[in-house]
Amino acid sequence: MTLTELRYIVALHQTKHFGKAAEKCFVSQPTLSVAIKKLEEALDVTLFERSRQQVRATAIGEKIIQQAQVVLEQAGVIADIASIGKDPLGSTFSVGAIFTIGPYLFPQLVPQLRKIASHMPLFIEENYTAVLREKLRNGELDAIIIALPFDEPDVVTKTLYDEQFVVALPQQHPLNQYPSLSSQQLNDQQVLLLGSGHCFRDQVLAACPNLNQQQSGAIEGSSLETLKYMVASGLGISILPASAAQLAEGLHDSPYTIRPFQQNSPTRKVAVAWRASFPRPQAIEALCDAVKRCNLALDYNH
Repeated sequence: MTLTELRYIVALHQTKHFGKAAEKCFVSQPTLSVAIKKLEEALDVTLFERSRQQVRATAIGEKIIQQAQVVLEQAGVIADIASIGKDPLGSTFSVGAIFTIGPYLFPQLVPQLRKIASHMPLFIEENYTAVLREKLRNGELDAIIIALPFDEPDVVTKTLYDEQFVVALPQQHPLNQYPSLSSQQLNDQQVLLLGSGHCFRDQVLAACPNLNQQQSGAIEGSSLETLKYMVASGLGISILPASAAQLAEGLHDSPYTIRPFQQNSPTRKVAVAWRASFPRPQAIEALCDAVKRCNLALDYNH
């Protein structure tokens, strides 16, 4: 049994396709197939049910693959521990962020992190919380930036900042006459939301629960930037995190207007999460320090 064979079965379990698993592992499909068959023979168990339509792990295969993920993570820890002796900020640091945070945080975060740890190679990724959670657990990412709550065994979280929600309105919308808005004023409006799978959508509906009754057949967007364009074109109003409401640099005439909520404005807590076993706390500290140096518009003052 080798680490390579364990990587193969984890990849096949994730992709459920021999060809895609081989691509993920940068080997040919026959090489991967033969290695997995060899592992099954060595263990004297069948790890996968194979058919023309699908590849699915057996019951015992699920347990072995779960343990293989732990072994691979710990193997990565060994490599990281070895690199720490040279330079704790000298090896690649992989950071993920959810789609509603990454586009607004990363452009400022990356330069600040370069100032703090100039020799630390950086890999960044944007994705859904569920995908980032899986990659953190598998060791593909070292830290992820998400919105709380976030519960995962053997994972540590630290709050980075609180961020207000604001309302985006078309230029000629009647609600522009108010300097601030209540959630009740939005109940009879066409509110544009992100699609299912985005945690920010759930947070908006939790903050404004009556919107649930207004969303049958509602228009949805795939990103906050899409929602902003839809608002600008007059399709409806939307609720954004304050950092996403900023204008692009050099743009002076906004195609939409922003209004804060009245008292008790809904907010979200943005946090960094990392495995408790991650052996490079200096990298986490550098990340947190870099975030503090970012000039994010987290509170909107009209």
